[in-house]
Amino acid sequence: MLIAFNKPFGVICKFRPEQGRRTLADFISITDVYPAGRLDTDSEGLLLLTDSGVLQARISSPSHKLPKVYWAQMEGEPTAAALLALRNGITLSDFRTQPADARLIDAPDNHWPRDPPIRHRAKIPTSWLELTLREGKNRQIRRMTASTGFPTLRLVRARIGRVSVEGLAPGEWREIDAGSPWAQR
Repeated sequence: MLIAFNKPFGVICKFRPEQGRRTLADFISITDVYPAGRLDTDSEGLLLLTDSGVLQARISSPSHKLPKVYWAQMEGEPTAAALLALRNGITLSDFRTQPADARLIDAPDNHWPRDPPIRHRAKIPTSWLELTLREGKNRQIRRMTASTGFPTLRLVRARIGRVSVEGLAPGEWREIDAGSPWAQR
């Protein structure tokens, strides 16, 4: 079984209850499925869940190089040098990132308002960046963009392989045929 879930902001990627916090159990009542990878509590968007350990490893392991596409709303507008740094890979305190596909985009047409909204500063514009990674370490995109001088204000995972968050409102999920070529590059 494979489930595509649009994880809302503030939801923890686990099923076990946590006092005063929303978890996956608040949205998905199917038992014996587990997240294939994680999204930070303050990130939103596509999360895949499965009951297959093999499929979970295929989705989440960087050795399979499954592309994961993110939309990052950033403070300011990244310079050409910042974009080049993201494309070449960035040395962070504990590792060097692999090169990422990075391009400025218009605000995504199909994105939903965040609850709560991001902070708004009248004198500091924001911009949107689409990043494609084939790895995923803890808070990697936020750390990458901050290191270029353009912090991420909002982070949405839009796609994993061929599975997209499109058509799913925050908190909604759909089952996907796990035998389909969904994960092809």
